[in-house]
Amino acid sequence: MEREPLGFDPHTPNVARLYDYLLGGKDHFPADREAAEQILQVAPELRAAARANRAFLERAVHELARAGVTQFLDLGTGLPTRRSVHELAREVTPGARVVYVDRDPVVLVHARAMPAGEGTAVVYGDLCKPLDILRSPEVSRTLDFSRPVAVLLTAVMHFVSDADDPGRILTTLREAVAPGSALVISHLAGDARAAGDAKIVEVFRRTTSPLSPRGRERVAALFEGWDLVEPGLVWLPQWRPAPADTIGFADSPESSLLLCGMGRKP
Repeated sequence: MEREPLGFDPHTPNVARLYDYLLGGKDHFPADREAAEQILQVAPELRAAARANRAFLERAVHELARAGVTQFLDLGTGLPTRRSVHELAREVTPGARVVYVDRDPVVLVHARAMPAGEGTAVVYGDLCKPLDILRSPEVSRTLDFSRPVAVLLTAVMHFVSDADDPGRILTTLREAVAPGSALVISHLAGDARAAGDAKIVEVFRRTTSPLSPRGRERVAALFEGWDLVEPGLVWLPQWRPAPADTIGFADSPESSLLLCGMGRKP
């Protein structure tokens, strides 16, 4: 397995810290704030979109836990600005088991400092090398792949370039999990606001993770081999929302910028 990085660069904008800034967190540096403000100048709705994305994750985890899923593989977990997956899942099913995977050293430090308790693991891993993640001893000790696992990829796949073959990654993950498992994806839609996309992509090119937006058809293709559950592939505030989740989006759900959905493995 690839060696875990030891340090971080506070002078290069970092996607996890940028997202933390948009969510109102405190774990970011001037370079991250500057990059975020540049993006907000051309896409001011991004702050609300970041919050809508987190709300979607919370709803999806609760839905899965209520449906009896007790295992979660959170890939590209990010900084714990809000309640983390183990907290959300255990509100419904106290024995839920969760593995957090990220390649960012800052994220790993924060995740390992969480008082998550038994049944939780934090693993260094590169999503572009899914077999290395699946073969990790910490993953195999925490998750039982003979039973359903929820694979969480919220606001992650748009950082995987076409050259890294996202279809291959998702096929590997699908083949590793049992029938009844779930795939949760949210993804920046390349056709959401074409006027600002070029600027957003330009700013992210200077971060630790360049951006690869995709149109609706290409995002839908990521669910190949999974059965999309209702309401299908929709904008963030349209996926089984609570009333508070639609505030600010009632007339323009596309201003949430990200498409999202959940699939179940038949």
